[in-house]
Amino acid sequence: QVELVESGGGLVQAGGSLRLSCAASGRSFKNAAMGWFRQAPGKEREFVAVISMQSIIYFADSVRGRFTISRDNAKNTVYLQMDSLKPEDTAVYYCAARQDFYGLGLKLGEADYWGQGTQVTVSS
Repeated sequence: QVELVESGGGLVQAGGSLRLSCAASGRSFKNAAMGWFRQAPGKEREFVAVISMQSIIYFADSVRGRFTISRDNAKNTVYLQMDSLKPEDTAVYYCAARQDFYGLGLKLGEADYWGQGTQVTVSS
């Protein structure tokens, strides 16, 4: 079974940092785009960041300059480093993957696989 498992969420004060990890199993994701989405209470799921198989990176405007996405293909893992966190970053963060050469389909939320989510709460 293919699984994506997120970890690293928690409670942090505004201005703080968290690093999320997404460990994939069941297959190699070396040739897949991987990314992060988030969903706040009462809101739709939104794109956060995507990294393609060739490390083309896309960020949502709301997180650009504060978040960094990276991947370690040897570990079949993707990361989201979140700095300068704001209360509006509070959400459940989901990892996703898609067989998508440039990552543009995944950026639109068209994923082949989703993780279970990890809660990020930023207090003011």
